[in-house]
Amino acid sequence: MNRQAQAAVMFLLGGALLHAGTTDLYLRYVKSGLRPLVLAAGVVLVVAALATVWYERKRAAVGGAHPEPRVAWLLVLPVLALILIAPPALGSYSAVRTGTALQPPYGLDPLPASDPVRLSVVDYASRAAYTHSLRGRTVRVTGFLALDAHGTPYLVRMALNCCAADAQPVKIGLTGQLPPVLRPDAWLEVTGGYASRVTRDPVNNGVIPYLRVTSARPVATPADPYDETWNR
Repeated sequence: MNRQAQAAVMFLLGGALLHAGTTDLYLRYVKSGLRPLVLAAGVVLVVAALATVWYERKRAAVGGAHPEPRVAWLLVLPVLALILIAPPALGSYSAVRTGTALQPPYGLDPLPASDPVRLSVVDYASRAAYTHSLRGRTVRVTGFLALDAHGTPYLVRMALNCCAADAQPVKIGLTGQLPPVLRPDAWLEVTGGYASRVTRDPVNNGVIPYLRVTSARPVATPADPYDETWNR
């Protein structure tokens, strides 16, 4: 691969990082706090690409050009795919094949006095599985649907520590007044209350608490599809 092809790949990759960092696209890959690093990496790659082109032109003017195989330009195609085709966030396929990541919480903030209490999937699951703080309260939780091999519905959010590569599901079992049609990967805003039922995840034997649904409505996929509660 010649230097011109290297510069093109670096420039396109840097442009892809800048595009992702200036939009919500980067949230498909990393947690929100890493946005400055994504932008910085994009700037470094673009500057390095431009410097490479300048250096190569100067060297060619002195010693002449040395053509390289054109097949090297095929390396640009994966970068173009990264720019043009945004991958979806991890969903129900990964969730039902991965054990819940729920762990006993180190500490929980006091709940607001008024209902319904808006909670993340991780927050509701932690409180329902390890405390009694949700008894008698009405909650509102948003996540995507996943159905296991037996058709059991779960409200899920993929929780991450750093990036999508380490994302793991946290699952809430659903009972009560469920929608008549349950479509995996559909995002729902669920309103309901604490259910005392707790089961074990068949994948890793982790704890899965339940939520008694009183109403549910479809919602759009959030800009940040991952749950970063553990990072706060």
